Amino acid sequence: MDNNDFFPPHDGVKLRELASHLGVELLDQTKGERLVRSISPVSRAGDGDVCYILSRKYRDELKSCNATAIICEPALQSLVPPHIAILSTPKPHAAFARAGALLHPKAMRVVPTVAGEGISPAAYIDPTARLEEGVTVEPMAVIGAHAEIGTGTRIGAGAVIGADVRIGRNCCVAAGASVICALIGNGVIIHNGARIGQDGFGFAPGPAGMLKMVQIGRVIIQDNVEIGANTTIDRGAMDDTVIGEGTKIDNQVQVAHNVRIGRHCAFASGVGIAGSTRIGDGVQIGGATGVNGHITIGDGAQIGAASAVVGSVPAGARYGGHPARPMQDYLRDMAESLARSDERARKRGKRNG
Repeated sequence: MDNNDFFPPHDGVKLRELASHLGVELLDQTKGERLVRSISPVSRAGDGDVCYILSRKYRDELKSCNATAIICEPALQSLVPPHIAILSTPKPHAAFARAGALLHPKAMRVVPTVAGEGISPAAYIDPTARLEEGVTVEPMAVIGAHAEIGTGTRIGAGAVIGADVRIGRNCCVAAGASVICALIGNGVIIHNGARIGQDGFGFAPGPAGMLKMVQIGRVIIQDNVEIGANTTIDRGAMDDTVIGEGTKIDNQVQVAHNVRIGRHCAFASGVGIAGSTRIGDGVQIGGATGVNGHITIGDGAQIGAASAVVGSVPAGARYGGHPARPMQDYLRDMAESLARSDERARKRGKRNG
């Protein structure tokens, strides 16, 4: 990581300026002229780096740390060596995220395949499509009839934008992604290989086999949503599939037809959400979780990783397990199951002995 050609270090930001930008307190003002240029983990941080800690488990790594500054909450300040400046805040994780965005702004957008701006002559744009000034279209991208794309948006190499799709301003559609039958807001990031707006999974059993059900809805993605690589979001059957403002969806997530997801949710990789489920605002779902169709997950609910959600979840609840149930019940059941397993093992050991 000494020579990172992909995301080179910043020219330098003074610590007092960084503290002001982040809204944190620089405890030792005499260190305010020091420059920070990059972010780093504690284990290999050096001069010019800023890092952060969230718990006391970093105690040993801090002994050999040479970072210029560390972001931490007040309770952990005593762990930081005296040669390192402390940026104090009750929310170090969020402050570090803002520091990274300031020092490495290029990494906040999809990495372009081809440098430069403007429309590549190797792209195909239907004559009826409407692109505002300031749109960039990379080679081999295809933009269909009557599509509309707002200024500041970048369409990556080989991406496909279908007919009548509307994409707002300052969006990124990365290389190889496809967007059809969709309306996209402003500031949306769609990573490589994502598939937006294809058929939902709808079939009716008939005497001659499975009959395909038409899927005539849309996908509506509100402002500042981020959708990970190879994630798939199906269009609605007769209603719309909706992704609420500010929601973040990891790689390889499946969102089925007619699902409605609220604002500022977060879903980790491998989540699968079956059709017509309603998910409230601020919901967090751990990786590899399956969510049944036609259920409701209330505002602020949290679902543990690798769970199977078969029924509705109340607002603010914490669920986990197979089937998913209140987290306290799940942990108690797991403890009892492990205790029974240990007891059976001891009995077998006695018989065999």
